[in-house]
Amino acid sequence: MDDSSERENHEKDEEEYWQLCVAAHTCGVSVYQSIYGEKIPCMTSSYTGNAWLRELMDIDTNPERFYQMFRMDRIVFNNLMNDLVTRYGLKGTRNIDVAEMLGLFLHILGHNIGNRLAQERFQHSGETISRLFSLVLDKVCEMGANLIQPSDRQFKEVPKKIRNNTRFFPQFKDCIGAIDGTHIPAVVPTSEQLRFIGRKGIPTQNVMAVCNFNMEFTYVWAGWEGTAHDTRIFYEAIRRHDLQFPHPPKGKYYLVDAGYPNPTGYLGPYKEVRYHLPEFQRGPQPTGYKEVFNRAHSSLRSEIERAFGVLKKKWKILKGMPSYPYTKQVKIVIATMALHNYIRRNALNDTHFARVDLDPNLYTIDPDNVNGEGNASNDDVASDMACLRDQIAMHL
Repeated sequence: MDDSSERENHEKDEEEYWQLCVAAHTCGVSVYQSIYGEKIPCMTSSYTGNAWLRELMDIDTNPERFYQMFRMDRIVFNNLMNDLVTRYGLKGTRNIDVAEMLGLFLHILGHNIGNRLAQERFQHSGETISRLFSLVLDKVCEMGANLIQPSDRQFKEVPKKIRNNTRFFPQFKDCIGAIDGTHIPAVVPTSEQLRFIGRKGIPTQNVMAVCNFNMEFTYVWAGWEGTAHDTRIFYEAIRRHDLQFPHPPKGKYYLVDAGYPNPTGYLGPYKEVRYHLPEFQRGPQPTGYKEVFNRAHSSLRSEIERAFGVLKKKWKILKGMPSYPYTKQVKIVIATMALHNYIRRNALNDTHFARVDLDPNLYTIDPDNVNGEGNASNDDVASDMACLRDQIAMHL
């Protein structure tokens, strides 16, 4: 090949190269323009979250629609909104009022919808959804500090459930509540999962709670890793003054299951004897004073299992926690318990509570409770509690 032909080929290659460069540059500018220069608005639906909420709040709309979406009736929703505003300082923004903020928060908790679905339903950006959820979450947790505690720390009155039932009165007249734990699915980094994976094979947080006999939570300690034993959490709770545990006054006591120790003020069942209500329902009538006591004990203590059942049935987020920071996951547990108490005290006829009031056996066993039973040492039973247990059993 002569020099002229080689020069022509070189010039041709150089021209093709520059054509490719120009094409690539043009394509790059076009892509940049489509992303940053000519951005098409995303949340443009005229049926905004505010419009949707207002439709559901209209008195002509079937109230069941509102209840299903926000897990409480309209009256309770309005009362809750007013309390959060007047007592806890919740404020709307320039474009979003408090009603929509609360509706968004309850819809996410009740149906465990992700951020993208919330964006589409409420027509706000992902950043706005996340910010509003966190804002309401903090206010509801603040409210929980006042709601999740006994109304009377001296426990002077005998609970109605006991006072009005000859099965329990007067034998259990000094009983003030029940203690139990439950496990909530948790999302944690891989490096920390070993501490959180318990018997169910998935990461969970172990939550200890105290419940009165109206299915209201009077104490909660959330955030423990799933492998933490109930006994360890229990002793931490009752021994640390900063945790403000509602200790039973002298002569009063809580009911605990066989997985807990029985120091003074905490009464457990007889071990190695039938205990759970389904065991008595499927089998013969109780024989002997120990089985008679255990059936009565289980019937009373199952109040907290029913409370856990209502809590998880109402707030689906507790069945599959999103990948929030762990501290936020703990706050969600506390917030749902605060809402649980608020609804119990303010709703005239809440659907979830009504079902369990009509059928006391509906949640007698918490299906997500993986706490082991029978692991506490028999040496952890105080002599006075052992005597009290025998006395009640003989009277029964």
